Amino acid sequence: MRYILSRFLFYLVAFLIAISFNFLLPRIMPGDPVDALFAGSAGQLDPSQMDAIRAMYGFSEGPLWSQYLQYVKSVFTGDLGPSILMYPTDVTTVLGFTFPWTLFLIGLGVTTAIILGLILGTIAAYKRGNWFASLFPPMAAVLSSMPTVVTALLVFYLFGLKLQWFPMSYAADPSLAPGWTAEYLGSVAHHAVLPLLVIVLVSLAQWVMTMRNAMINVLGEDIITMAEAKGLSQARIMLRYASRNAVLPVVTSVAMGLGFAVAGQIFIEIVFNYPGVGNTLLKAINARDYPLVQALLLLIVAFVLIGNFIADLTYLWLDPRLRK
Repeated sequence: MRYILSRFLFYLVAFLIAISFNFLLPRIMPGDPVDALFAGSAGQLDPSQMDAIRAMYGFSEGPLWSQYLQYVKSVFTGDLGPSILMYPTDVTTVLGFTFPWTLFLIGLGVTTAIILGLILGTIAAYKRGNWFASLFPPMAAVLSSMPTVVTALLVFYLFGLKLQWFPMSYAADPSLAPGWTAEYLGSVAHHAVLPLLVIVLVSLAQWVMTMRNAMINVLGEDIITMAEAKGLSQARIMLRYASRNAVLPVVTSVAMGLGFAVAGQIFIEIVFNYPGVGNTLLKAINARDYPLVQALLLLIVAFVLIGNFIADLTYLWLDPRLRK
């Protein structure tokens, strides 16, 4: 319990630090988001409303600490004000449109990469010396060492532009009405193939190499020698003894891999014009929509911190030594 509480407090402090940076971001950057809002309204807003709108975005008169407390309150209550880019739509509503698409891609892509990486890494370690163990890990390492945007552009050109096997933009066919219909869900799956392929390609080698190295270390331990001396089958030794002990370092690297996946997701969504957090963040930056940029950055940080916390809990579940 002490371990869980200490990790929770650590991530809570990290989140409060992220909130503080988010609060300072529009105040240290040049320009005024309210002025940008009035400039983009083409005369539809009354200049006499500027003070009220500034107060709505947290730029009211008063000491900085008072504005900071008001901003922290707005973050935890979800009252982030309207977006400048999509005025008068609330920032929270925009996040509700974009975040599920990013969560869908990252969740499915990273999960697929981890499962494949664990399986292939186990095989590469247990079958050392054969052609697969000698050829696949270096090939995967070379592929994943390329920048995410380069891999995304190559996949976009080959499978989308050249072969035209899959759509090159959007999350679904724009002519279809969103809903839980077979036609719409099939279109979503069809449009997600290329972004998911990029996520798997750029992150697969990390899981393969991590699992392979961990398996090699475990295979040299006494527990494996004892299992072999008992006459247990090779499949049982690999699955029941070796892989179960080797998965602990993999859980530790999940948190780091999640952070890289979120960072790479921004480029993937931009290349494929996918309506997620990354694509919306680029549009918000171009429009100087500070409230939306703040919310998106804070959402990314919160997603990574929650992923780290879940990884810590999983490690606690797998390693009995931490429960003592």
